[in-house]
Amino acid sequence: MNRLVDLPKRALDLFRSEEEDSNRSANPSFMEVLDARLSRRSILRGGVGTAATALLGGLGMTACGGSDDDDDDGSEAPAPLTTLAFTAVAKSVADVVSVPTGYTASIIYALGDPILAGATAFKNDGTDADFDNRAGDHHDGMEYFGLSAAGQRDDESSTRGLLVMNHEATSQGNGELASAFVHANGGTNTLPRPAAEVDREVPLHGVSVVEVTKASGQWAYVQGSNFNRRVTPLTPVELSGPARGNALMKTKYSTAGTQARGTLNNCGTGITPWGTYLTGEENWAGYFTRGAADDAARGDRSVVSLQRYGRSQGAASRHGWETGGAADQYARWNISKSGASTDGSDDYRNELNTFGYIVEIDPYDKTKAIKKRTALGRFAHESASFSKLAAGKPLAVYMGDDSRGEYIYKFVSTANWDAADAQATDRVATGDKYLDAGKLYVAKFAADGTGQWIELNIANAAIAGYANYAFADQADVLVNARLAADAVGATKMDRPEWCAVHPTTGEIYYTLTNNSNRKVEPSSGSQMAVDAANPRSYKDSYAGGAEGSAGNINGHIIRIAETGGEAAATGFTWDVYLFGAQSDADATKINLSSLTADQDFSSPDGLWFSKNTGLCWIQTDDGAYTDVTNCMMLAGVPGQVGDGTEVTLSYTKADASTLAITTRVGKKPAADTLKRFLVGPKDCELTGCAETPDGKTLFVNIQHPGESITSANVANPSSYTSHWPGNAGYGAGGATARPRSATLAITKNDGGRVGS
Repeated sequence: MNRLVDLPKRALDLFRSEEEDSNRSANPSFMEVLDARLSRRSILRGGVGTAATALLGGLGMTACGGSDDDDDDGSEAPAPLTTLAFTAVAKSVADVVSVPTGYTASIIYALGDPILAGATAFKNDGTDADFDNRAGDHHDGMEYFGLSAAGQRDDESSTRGLLVMNHEATSQGNGELASAFVHANGGTNTLPRPAAEVDREVPLHGVSVVEVTKASGQWAYVQGSNFNRRVTPLTPVELSGPARGNALMKTKYSTAGTQARGTLNNCGTGITPWGTYLTGEENWAGYFTRGAADDAARGDRSVVSLQRYGRSQGAASRHGWETGGAADQYARWNISKSGASTDGSDDYRNELNTFGYIVEIDPYDKTKAIKKRTALGRFAHESASFSKLAAGKPLAVYMGDDSRGEYIYKFVSTANWDAADAQATDRVATGDKYLDAGKLYVAKFAADGTGQWIELNIANAAIAGYANYAFADQADVLVNARLAADAVGATKMDRPEWCAVHPTTGEIYYTLTNNSNRKVEPSSGSQMAVDAANPRSYKDSYAGGAEGSAGNINGHIIRIAETGGEAAATGFTWDVYLFGAQSDADATKINLSSLTADQDFSSPDGLWFSKNTGLCWIQTDDGAYTDVTNCMMLAGVPGQVGDGTEVTLSYTKADASTLAITTRVGKKPAADTLKRFLVGPKDCELTGCAETPDGKTLFVNIQHPGESITSANVANPSSYTSHWPGNAGYGAGGATARPRSATLAITKNDGGRVGS
C-alpha cells in the first residue's frame, strides 16, 4: 500500500517501484459488455452536511475538550448505526490531524517508542538504534485483542488489550536507498551500504505486539508489558501447509525447506475466529536483487516465476541491504544463483519463494511458532478477511493482490467450522486445522453482474497444460499463484487492496485503489482495457499542472455477494459500492457516486467494518487529490449488492467509433450515510483500523507523514513537509521534529460509540 510521492504529486503513475506491474498475461479485464440485469435494494440514506475541522490540542489532537469515560458494563452491543450523527470534517492540507467536533484523537504509539522496561526514550535525531526493541516504522494494518485484568484473553475487554500492528516499510526520501529519518545525516545512498545502517533499517519492518490500557479516560501503551515484542525480518518462522518442504522452498538457511526468516513489507491484516493475528506480506519482491546474468545461470523455469513476481535479472534492491557484508543476514537479499547445488540448498536462489504469504501470529503467547500459511497462496497480500461463521460449514478467507492488473482471491477451508474452536487454547494448532488445507480460488468477473470463483488446482487442464510455465505439483501452483491465475483467465483488477466482510450480510468489499494503466485502447502489454468492473479511464491534472494520460485515477470499491450466501460458493454477483472522485468531476463519467464536498475522496486503500456499529471505514492512500486535501478516513453506512443502478459510460476511440461500458453503481450516498471523519497530516497515508469491543475507541494509524524529503535534506528541518507528531506535542523534537508514523486512539467526548 505504498505510494509514490514524486512531483507533481498528481502524476498518474502513483506507485513505488516495488509495486511492480508484471502481469503480461492476455487475460481480459472483462470479456465484453453483455445485456444487463440487476435487482435493487436499499443501501444508503441522506441529505447534505457541513464540514467541521478539529484542531490540535494537548498531546493529542482534539476538536474540543474531552471527558473521562471508562464505563464498560459488558452489556450486549447496541444495534448497528443507520445514520452518521457527526459533522463531516473539511478537506485540509494542514500538518495536523482533524477529527469531528466532539471527538478527541490522542497519539499513543509512534516510531521508535521503546517497548521494554528500562529502554531509553526515543531521541528522534537519527542516533537511536535497537529497533528490534522499539516501535517499527510505517504503522499499517492493526488488530485489537482484549486482555482481562488477570492477563488472559478476553474478547469483551474494552479497557485493556494488545494492539498488534504491521510496520510496512520506511521513509527513504525520493528514491534514495537509506531510511532517511533514522540516520543522523540521512544515511548512505551509495553502494555498498554500511552494515550498521542495514542493521538499523531491517528491524524497522515487521510487526509490533504492544499492550495498551485505558485509565481515567486516557489510552497509553505499557512499555514494560510482558506481552510486548517485535517480529522482524530476522525472526524465525515456520513454513506451513502444502509448500512446506517443497523443493521451491529450500535455501541455505533451511535446507529442508521448512523454515524461513521473518516477515517483510506487511500491509493489511486479519483476525481469526480463534483469536490470532494474520498479517499479509505485500511488496516484498523489491527488497531483493538479482545479478545481470542470472537467467542464464539458472536456465530453468524459475526465470519465468521471478519475472512474473517482479524480479527480472539485473533488478536492483530497494535498500541495498545485500551489500552490508558477507554475513548470511546480508547475503540472503541477493537471490542470484551462486551455489553448485541442484536444489538451492547452498545459496538463496529460492529465498523469494519464502515471502508473499499470510502469516499467523498468536499475540497472547510468545512461545508459539509463527507460521506462513502457504495454502492461501503467494502474491502481494493485503488483508485477510473471514466469511461469516456457520457451524458445520467451511470458512472462507478473502484476499487481494495489490499490483496493477492483479487478482482477487479466496481460500476455502477443508475443515468445517466448529464453534468450540473459537475458544481453543492452542490457537496456532487451530490455525493448522483451518488454514493448512483447502482450496484456493481466483475471481473472474462477468459483465452481466455475475462472476465465478475458479479453483487453482494442478488438476485443472488450463493449469496443468499452461504454455508459459510448467507447474510441477500443487505446491508449485500455490507458490506461483499469479501464474496459475493467469492460466485460468482471471480478471485483471485495479490494484486490489484491502478487503472486508460485512458483519451482518457477509458480503465482501474490496478497495481498488487506482490504476494508471487502465485504458480505453491499450497500446502495450502492461495496459488493460476498461471493463464493467473497472470501467473508468479519464484524465486529471494536479494543482493547475498539465493533464497526465488517462487511467483510473481515483479508484473505487467493489463488493461481492456469494451465491446463496455460502462461503464455499463458486458463483457470485457484484456491483460497485463507491467510485472515488472529487465532487466537481463530471457526474456522467467520473463522479458516478455523486459525491459531495463532504464525501469526496481518492484512492481508497484501507477498508474495515466495525462489528459494533456496522460502519464501513474507508482510508485513502492518495497522490491524485493531494493539492486539495491530505489523505483521509471516511465512515459509511453500507447497503447491499444490487441496491443501485446501471450506468453506461461512452468512450470515443481513435477511429471515432464509440465504446460503451455498462457498470453497476450502488445506491448513491446521502449526507448522513457517508462522511469524512478524519484528515491526516501532510504527506501521510491513513491505514489500519481497529476498535474496542464496546465501539467507544477507534485505533487508527498515520503512516509516513513527511515522507517526500530527500536524504540530503534530513539535517535541515525546514525542508521537511511534515513535523507531525512532534508539532502536536508528542515525543522529542517539538515543532521542528522529524516526522514519525504513529497510532491514534479516537474517542467521543460524551463517551458514546465512535460514529454515533
